[in-house]
Amino acid sequence: MNISKLSRRDFLSYAGIASGGLLLGCSSITSSTSKLPKFVDSVESESQRLNIFIAIKPDNTVEIVSHRVEMGQGSKTGIPQVIADELEANWANVKVIQGLADKRYGDQNTDGSTSIRKFYDKLREMGASARTMLEQAAADYWKVPIDTVYAKDNYVVNKNSGGKLSYGNLAELASKKPLPAVELLSYKSATDFKYIGKPVPIIDLNDIVTGNTTYGIDVELPNLLIASIERCPVLHGTVKSFDPTEALKVPGVVDVIEMPATPATVVYFPLTGVAVVATNTWAALQGRKALSIEWQLGKNKTHNSEDAFEQFKSRLKNTPETVAQKGDVTKGFSVSTKVIEAEYLVPYLVHAPMEPPMATAWFHSDICEVWASVQNPQAVMEQGAAMMKLEVDKFKVHSTLLGGGFGRKSKTDFANEAIYLADKTKRPVKVVWSREDDIKASYYHAGAVQNMKAGIDKLGKITSWQQKAVYPSIASTFDSKKNSPQDFELSLGFGDLPYDIDNVLMQKANAEAPVRIGWMRSVCNIQHSFALNSFIDELAHVAKVPTAEFIFNALGKDRDINHKENYNFAFTNYGEELEKHPYSVTRYKNVLKTLTTNTPINETLPKGQGWGVAVHRSFVSYVAVATKVEVLNSKLTVKEIHCAIDCGLDINPDRIKAQMEGAMIFGTSIALMGNIDIKDGAIVQSNFHDYPVTRMNQAPDIIVHLANDKNKVPGGVGEPGVPPVAPSIANAVFAATGIRYRELPLNKFFTV
Repeated sequence: MNISKLSRRDFLSYAGIASGGLLLGCSSITSSTSKLPKFVDSVESESQRLNIFIAIKPDNTVEIVSHRVEMGQGSKTGIPQVIADELEANWANVKVIQGLADKRYGDQNTDGSTSIRKFYDKLREMGASARTMLEQAAADYWKVPIDTVYAKDNYVVNKNSGGKLSYGNLAELASKKPLPAVELLSYKSATDFKYIGKPVPIIDLNDIVTGNTTYGIDVELPNLLIASIERCPVLHGTVKSFDPTEALKVPGVVDVIEMPATPATVVYFPLTGVAVVATNTWAALQGRKALSIEWQLGKNKTHNSEDAFEQFKSRLKNTPETVAQKGDVTKGFSVSTKVIEAEYLVPYLVHAPMEPPMATAWFHSDICEVWASVQNPQAVMEQGAAMMKLEVDKFKVHSTLLGGGFGRKSKTDFANEAIYLADKTKRPVKVVWSREDDIKASYYHAGAVQNMKAGIDKLGKITSWQQKAVYPSIASTFDSKKNSPQDFELSLGFGDLPYDIDNVLMQKANAEAPVRIGWMRSVCNIQHSFALNSFIDELAHVAKVPTAEFIFNALGKDRDINHKENYNFAFTNYGEELEKHPYSVTRYKNVLKTLTTNTPINETLPKGQGWGVAVHRSFVSYVAVATKVEVLNSKLTVKEIHCAIDCGLDINPDRIKAQMEGAMIFGTSIALMGNIDIKDGAIVQSNFHDYPVTRMNQAPDIIVHLANDKNKVPGGVGEPGVPPVAPSIANAVFAATGIRYRELPLNKFFTV
């Protein structure tokens, strides 16, 4: 094949332009160099910028920006996979760049399992648009119609002559062509995908396993100071007084600075406390230990979570508020053969990622530059600007690689701490959180109580269903007056009931937030799925029908459910339109069928062993889990977990399997050991000795079954695996012992 190369003279003569940088526009993102972000991401200087996501170097390297944050889940690989496929880039030529914080990327908050499902169409559009412009540039150069050329593997090929031009040659010329109309773009068929749907290895895999990466703590700058902060142990407490004398005697300590008071609506502002700033981490930690602080503990100083749960139960009984209903539950119960009631409790939980929060800030050159292990870099800009009363565009934010996040690092209080201290010291400051800081001063998953009541007839059909939920709301973080579960939380596995029941009543009750509440991996689906799937197992046992069969029957006929029409419930559907992501009973059944077909749940087991099943829809994906446990001499062992997922079109099957494996471990930690207690307003737990996570010797065999409907648009992956795990384990314990455990964690009852 004849590979042509445009000389600089040929190019300038043909294009009629002077040399210099350029931008090849994408109609839906940006189309001129004047609209580039103030702080352009770290593409190399000789690269030709195609659009905000794509640049091409003269050597034919394609640089693709990942605008979402990487924390092991694979977005830094999946996002470029989609772009590169439509761009017809050669993966060997692709270099991935981590994006800076910038609104032009759209939402950069890497949570809610949104990186692919929210951007899939737009990413394909950008790749197709850039490819079309490269093809048009080549066609014009050869003076042939565009339908006589095609892009392939970083080249545009002339069908007639066999000649081809590299993307590196064409990028600048292509930038001078009109932007193609979005509605006229052509897209690859699924059968032609080279990267979408393929198990492409993680971009940073080798660097991650060899330690050649930059996490939050790894950031180093000239004249850098290290800060360690003693925070008030009770939310909304204040510093009554403090004595820095002994701390200042520690060699290396530079200053002791009081942090600002935490506002009533906490958002992402720092917690009240006293910071010790030093030239090294050891000095900062030793200086912190030497501090003498007297706290004014405030309104939450008498709060105890054990008492609060009793209050929750009382409120559900005495002061429930209706959020959705259908039919007449009283009538439904009256015609039931049996009425079953149960109460479920999930404690407060914390994320506990392996890497605690870390952030570095530096005011220089009329900007504030921040490096942080954050899931939401735009929030660093917005919240930093709000705290410092500066313009948002004064902030330049780098997201480092994250050593886990699980939602904790979407809250950027720790970056605000670094910004505040950098301003006070007039030097770059790195704020270092210890494990104890992370456990005792976090944003917590809310503790919850749920009451479930159902009637079944003589045929085992559910005739009436009543459910109640109470827990502090995440909304309290953003509005201190919000003190009951909100519709967006109840949409996560409570109000979106999948079962075909004629009479339904859903209610909630108030609960004040004694700590900062924040989303944790799968959010309120954790407690909702635990109650829903545990209770359906109880009903199946009463009806003397295998659980999976009972679920199939309760789901009813294949259909799409509109919960607004059925229950008058304001279902938010994870921010998606029902037309695009319908609530499909068919897919619900199919994922459960995939699980039961591929799992030996009907095998004959020895005494003390049992299987448990659960299925749940979350983040517009469907996951079913079956767990086998053994209970011998009061010791609970999780022996085997099978997981089936339907997340629609699978961008990277290897990452999906890995995310499911991680979700099974995360869910096992919640089921067996996850528990945060609050005593006298303060968090009791402090480290992995009293907030343990699943260790290698506790980890079960995990088998993942992909049941993806490739004809559906992509759904979420990072979070949907978690919700069914705890109820499947609890149901398995019942199968093994004949005893119901309706409260987590299970290490309250067993050795694990």
